[in-house]
Amino acid sequence: MLTKPSAPTNPLERLTGAGLALGEGAYAKWAAPIGAIAFSLYILLTAATAWFMPDANWDMLPYLAIAEEGAYPDPQALHDYAYSTVKAGVPAGDYKALSDDGGGFRSHMSENAADFHSLLGMYRIKFLYAEILSGLSHAVSPVEAMRLVQVFSVLLFGAVALAWLRAQGALALAPVVGAILIMADFGDAARASTPDLLCSALFLGGLFAYMRKREAATAVLLFLAFMARPDNIVFLAIFAVLLVAFRERAWGALAGFAASFIAYFAISHWAQHPGWWPHLWFSSIEQHYNMDGFEPPFSIAAYLKAFAASVVRAISVNNWVGVSVLALAGWFGLNRAGFGLDRRAGILLAALVLGALAKFAVFPIHDTRIYFPNLLPPFLLLVAPLMALWASASQSGRRAALQVISGDKS
Repeated sequence: MLTKPSAPTNPLERLTGAGLALGEGAYAKWAAPIGAIAFSLYILLTAATAWFMPDANWDMLPYLAIAEEGAYPDPQALHDYAYSTVKAGVPAGDYKALSDDGGGFRSHMSENAADFHSLLGMYRIKFLYAEILSGLSHAVSPVEAMRLVQVFSVLLFGAVALAWLRAQGALALAPVVGAILIMADFGDAARASTPDLLCSALFLGGLFAYMRKREAATAVLLFLAFMARPDNIVFLAIFAVLLVAFRERAWGALAGFAASFIAYFAISHWAQHPGWWPHLWFSSIEQHYNMDGFEPPFSIAAYLKAFAASVVRAISVNNWVGVSVLALAGWFGLNRAGFGLDRRAGILLAALVLGALAKFAVFPIHDTRIYFPNLLPPFLLLVAPLMALWASASQSGRRAALQVISGDKS
């Protein structure tokens, strides 16, 4: 049986209670600015980390190479440029880890320009990222250009997230969004010299524009996100199908898909991409040293083995599955409470979930960074029903209090 707790008699307890009550009152009064400031500080800290503590990952080498292919048409010269640039731009210990793994893949690539060059088709397809690096490299060093892109991506991502929360009147929830980003390895994505976070920031901007019915901005931003990572064509295709099936007017998203669909084939041909199965083989089955003319026969057994291994690693090593389940649990709970998504948001949530599942099925790879663009938007979509639930609970509480007061007076 529940009983009302007795009033504290200990002076320390009274002081603590008074302090907590004061803090609760202050936060309730200033929750929106406090939330916005806390989230902004987290974004600024992450941006600083991206600049001062970058992650020296092996993918830096081919990305720097494709950014300057025009200046170094000879494979050996391009190879030497990429390795010397990274050597000059990262600590000696990091460079040794990138170029020497005791006779393995990295050691081989550091010594074989032809094999290194054969891999570039898998990176050249990230057209927008390469062009940005090439342009920035005229003003700063190539490695600094990579860090600048990461800093810009962090700030853009944070700005869009804050704008989304502000549009919903939910800046008080900004610290919760920051916590979700921490769980989703936002810091790791910020420190990695890859196009993943740039794609995520543009993608988030495109989805925010869609929710605000800014069709032109939706088309442009979703297309740019695709140009940063063309595997986003999977989400765009599913999104377009759902929009047409449910007859939702969103010409910006459809235009973004149409432009991306056309560009996908053009860029794949121009980039000399090895194709879906050879790329999957390299990434999820076995690293092949030379991709020129590499066409392994399709094997359902090899695919299923790669799929099963990626499922195990995604659940036991990475965070994206857990974060996704948390978002779905939030949606289910709010929906059961009578605070569901509107039609436009519901279509987008379905596309995000199905898009992540389809991307994994098409190209089973376990890394969280691959699915990062799909992780935060579901939570931002849930902000509107959550705020409605909050308002309803507050009104119910006030009505209950008034009824109690009225009853006492009678």
